[in-house]
Amino acid sequence: MIYWWHNNWLERSQDKAISLASHRYHVPFSLIKAVVWKESHFHPGITGRAGERGLMQIMPRTASEWAQAGKVNNFQGDFLFDSQTNLYAGTWYLQKLLQRYTRTDNPAAYALADYNAGRSNVLKWNKGAAATNSQVFIEQIGFPGTRRYVTSILDRVPRYSEPPEASN
Repeated sequence: MIYWWHNNWLERSQDKAISLASHRYHVPFSLIKAVVWKESHFHPGITGRAGERGLMQIMPRTASEWAQAGKVNNFQGDFLFDSQTNLYAGTWYLQKLLQRYTRTDNPAAYALADYNAGRSNVLKWNKGAAATNSQVFIEQIGFPGTRRYVTSILDRVPRYSEPPEASN
């Protein structure tokens, strides 16, 4: 019972910060939250094997691009352990990726693959019908881990809706 309560609390612990990032960068709350679930399970202080940090597992270099674009002065990589900073940088980056794939039936599938495996790999996988059809694209993802990453997030998105107090 305590385990369930703690996980339930943890899963809602970042809702306000996610909502702020969602409104600021016009990315669906549910997509951001599903990415956070997959990347960090809502733990803001974690570091990945490649040096990615925080809730959305953002690389400091990517966050520096966000800081420069947003005129955030004196940005340092350790700022990514702050939930709001991490969510702003990560959502900004996710929005940038979503904009790359607007001519597809589901830009999120392509953006998530890009987020996980990089643009060069997405360009290898989006040939033929996969260039616009996300189902075909997902089947053509050459890395099983990336395919699982994309499908697990897309499957998780419907679970999350914006909390009522954040949408006012």
